[in-house]
Amino acid sequence: AGHTDSRIVHEVVIGNDVLAVPANMIRFESARRDGVTNRLDLYLRWPDMAGYSDETRDDFNHLDGSKRILFLSFEQRMMSRDMSGRYEPIYRSLVEHEGRSGPGGLTVHSFTAQSGYMDEILIVGKDGTSEPFVARCLAGEQARQSLAPCERDIHVGNGLNLVYRLPAELAGSWRELDAAIRKFAGSVIQN
Repeated sequence: AGHTDSRIVHEVVIGNDVLAVPANMIRFESARRDGVTNRLDLYLRWPDMAGYSDETRDDFNHLDGSKRILFLSFEQRMMSRDMSGRYEPIYRSLVEHEGRSGPGGLTVHSFTAQSGYMDEILIVGKDGTSEPFVARCLAGEQARQSLAPCERDIHVGNGLNLVYRLPAELAGSWRELDAAIRKFAGSVIQN
């Protein structure tokens, strides 16, 4: 499937940010090079936040049915707010206000019919910080068929937007997962 277990580090420049990433974390073979790009797609195994290896081949190829792979995309920031920052001014008015309880203290909101988000739900977690954890997830059959039906974006580095997708089964670990993603981003961004 184009995987590599090479740990050669590639320096990739996106806008004003430099990332140093091992080849085994870079999802597409054509992107495993040094240089300037508009986007860098990675994949990591949860919970160790490691790239592909021969030992973890089954997880990356989804052979045993487990869903442990996170998909990350670094791009230049185009919006002034990340998904958490868009909750109050945008998403809150597009969802049914009465949500239902989800795993790990999350609240699951259905989008209104007029929102334009067909077959999606919004999950929101609050942990006492100023901004909530917010992610959009596919619903129904699309969610069951997807390896990572939930998506969240955060701002990192000097001007990067990091979109990460996760399996729905991991949503209940949102606190640990979001902290691990932020720590990982901090470790590969070389600014």
